[in-house]
Amino acid sequence: MLIDIVLFLAGLIFILISAEIFTNGVEALGHRLNLSTNFTGSVLAAVGTALPETILPIIAVFFFAEGKGHEIGVGAILGAPFMLSTLAFPLIGLTVILAHFWLKKRALEINIETVGFRRDIVFFLFAYSIALFIVPYENETLRTFTAIFLVFLYVLYIWLTLKGESNEMEEVEKLYFSPNNPHPHTAVILSQVITALIVMITGAHMFVSGIEKISLHFGFPALLFSLLVAPVATELPEKVNSIFWIFRKKDSLAVGNVSGAMVFQSTIPVGFGIVFTEWKITGLAMVSGVFAIIAGFLALVLSYVDKKLIPFGLTVGGIFYIIYIYLAIKEFV
Repeated sequence: MLIDIVLFLAGLIFILISAEIFTNGVEALGHRLNLSTNFTGSVLAAVGTALPETILPIIAVFFFAEGKGHEIGVGAILGAPFMLSTLAFPLIGLTVILAHFWLKKRALEINIETVGFRRDIVFFLFAYSIALFIVPYENETLRTFTAIFLVFLYVLYIWLTLKGESNEMEEVEKLYFSPNNPHPHTAVILSQVITALIVMITGAHMFVSGIEKISLHFGFPALLFSLLVAPVATELPEKVNSIFWIFRKKDSLAVGNVSGAMVFQSTIPVGFGIVFTEWKITGLAMVSGVFAIIAGFLALVLSYVDKKLIPFGLTVGGIFYIIYIYLAIKEFV
């Protein structure tokens, strides 16, 4: 048990350190390539930090198919959007509130580029609704076409985000891998981003492994672990990155990192799950999906409200997370 706790803590430290290096590198890369704030946050950062939770269901389905692999895989795929909408968004809201009232470091508002944010949420709601309610899971051919359509949808999203109007990246802090060079080469920036991702993924797997063994020690079922425990760990990069960006008053990057990850998680991993698992979404798995959609819709509505209310509104999604934990524990315990 002691080794598992050490593994868990070491993984957490790896994630925190690599998240700081990653955010610094992504900002520098977006600035270097003259990319917009929306594209940098919603695509570059979101896809990069989505790798841990994307890898988890693939490993579970392909390498643990004889046991609980498919169950863990589906749980991890559905758990990611659920955690992003009911835990990551509330953490952003709480961070803003904390920074305003306690640390006195920023105004009580979130300054986001609403066009890009609304595009993210609309794509998420559309794609995830298809995955939950429309997939003909009894027909393999139609399932394959649905998965292909979701991949196409994400490609369309990338194109629209790239072409959409957005602010240019601001001048960033010095690159950690080249602190004395105000204009580091793209190769140096990429090496920092890739190194940070490798450390981040390693830390996430250490974190998951430690929590998994601790959870199993206390007798947690596989589905409960895959829906609640694993996504919390694998979504840590998005959460930590966004918190760092909020403290630096880079709200569009912070929110886009989460909303962009929601689009990615509702298309690419979901498409994989539709093709390679039975994809019969029922019970608590369906509840998590419905809660994610409701929380996402509330976030969309909030984008039309006074931005001073958005920090409080984003925390509302946390209520669904608390309710879900209660329902899960009630069913399994």
